[in-house]
Amino acid sequence: MFASPYLSVIVPAYNEVRVIGSTLRAMREYLSDQVYDYEIIVAADGNDGTRELVAEMAQDDPTLGVLGSPHRGGKGRGIRQAVARARGQIIGFVDADYKTPIEEIEKVLPWFDEGYDLAFGSRGMAETRIENPQNIVRRLGSRGFKIAMQLIVGLWGIADTQCGFKFYRAPVARDLFRRMRIDGYMFDVDLLYLAKRTGYRMKEVGIRWRDDGDSRLELVAGNWQNLKDLFRIRLGAYPPPFVVPAARALERQTADVFSGR
Repeated sequence: MFASPYLSVIVPAYNEVRVIGSTLRAMREYLSDQVYDYEIIVAADGNDGTRELVAEMAQDDPTLGVLGSPHRGGKGRGIRQAVARARGQIIGFVDADYKTPIEEIEKVLPWFDEGYDLAFGSRGMAETRIENPQNIVRRLGSRGFKIAMQLIVGLWGIADTQCGFKFYRAPVARDLFRRMRIDGYMFDVDLLYLAKRTGYRMKEVGIRWRDDGDSRLELVAGNWQNLKDLFRIRLGAYPPPFVVPAARALERQTADVFSGR
């Protein structure tokens, strides 16, 4: 891999051997045409051969790496481990099922030049394009989840917390993933809640998205765990922020001095 690429893309995968090859080929085809260097890190748990397939592909591709174990440690845990390994200036993740194509990053990256600390895809914005919607049961479930999440955690100004297309400035990613407490499905809410509490600038961006009909969430056990995790996010104690917020405050003070304010 490059010593310090501009972009690190993490692909969390749990038993995704059926789609991981096509997803990585599509990502590499697009990213190899860009002016910046990149790396792709696959965080692959499971025992269906996903990790082994990616390792084989990585033998001929220095931009590709893989980590993980046969045991399911949780999507949040896998991404956190990959963030610790990532070397890009911008670090983010894209789901292995490729519901949002990597090309949509063109709508995300410009916001970092505008001073935002994290920018993330959303299925709830006016400019969002849903190519294949979820079925009615899942749409109703998503609405119910959003109401419960907002009542318990807040995040009232965010239309979609769960879209798997999120990118961060590298120091911000390391700070948030260092402090996050949720390894499972609610890790997205955990990260956004921490980001809001810390004062990071967040930008929600409408993207192109399509449903593939594949859900790994267990209806009863999964939703009960999600509810417990939402209360854990709202009521739990978190480690203090890393140096990033202080550094940003110092940057603002320095700018004020030089501007005469």
